[in-house]
Amino acid sequence: MTAPIDIDGLALILREAAMAEIMPRFRNLSDADIRQKTSATDLVTEADEAAERWIARECRQLAPDALFLGEESVAADPALLHRLDDAELAIVVDPVDGTANFAAGLPLFAVMAAVVLRGETVGAIIYDPVGDDVMIAEKGAGAFQRTRSGEERRLQTAAPVALSETIGCISTSYFAPAEKAAVLPRLAGIKITGNYRCAGHEYRLLASGGAHFNVYSKLMPWDHLAGCLLVAEAGGHVAKPDGSPYTPRDKEGVVIAACDASVWTAARDGLLPQ
Repeated sequence: MTAPIDIDGLALILREAAMAEIMPRFRNLSDADIRQKTSATDLVTEADEAAERWIARECRQLAPDALFLGEESVAADPALLHRLDDAELAIVVDPVDGTANFAAGLPLFAVMAAVVLRGETVGAIIYDPVGDDVMIAEKGAGAFQRTRSGEERRLQTAAPVALSETIGCISTSYFAPAEKAAVLPRLAGIKITGNYRCAGHEYRLLASGGAHFNVYSKLMPWDHLAGCLLVAEAGGHVAKPDGSPYTPRDKEGVVIAACDASVWTAARDGLLPQ
């Protein structure tokens, strides 16, 4: 399936926004440029808002009929989130994924966009402003990494291994307290676990063979649509714990992305309370 929007053009918009609005502010933010949204760990910066305005403006030229749904626009008007459910065509954007890292001067953040057609994710972009490279996918066409020099390689998830040998990223922040208490002891059965506080880089790691699974709750579309398609097109397996597909209409619950179906099953059975 070819996405109904020029994916290369959309990737260029993300890069231009990052170069104009994000990187000049990296390690150059004043205290007044950083604000809390819902908590001390939920931040927004001038870079998030300026980059989203840039991307929204350019997307209106690229795809004037598409719904534009950005994390910061939804923060300002939560009702916008529900428009995604019925949109014919939408562009879903996280202008700075990993804002807490960005605000702390840690070079681990990303710019993400997903293209949604009639409730299905058909295009994905995760751009790394620090490395100046992009991972990109269209449904049915595979996933690729493109460097700043224009070189391209096809992405492939890792070969399956036993759960005890896996490398996995898991975010327990939004699990209910009882669920979190049940999950944390089970991490002892994993070889290496991590949490980059940046889903974009965790999905990039999984799609490129550097990890075996990711587990997330609180399924905001700007955090997970692009990454889940990227992993699936790189040969991975993505689903909710009951085995049903993760879709743009899912806002709550858990999603597991893994290098293949066997590791997906092992991660679900080994980590999540039944």
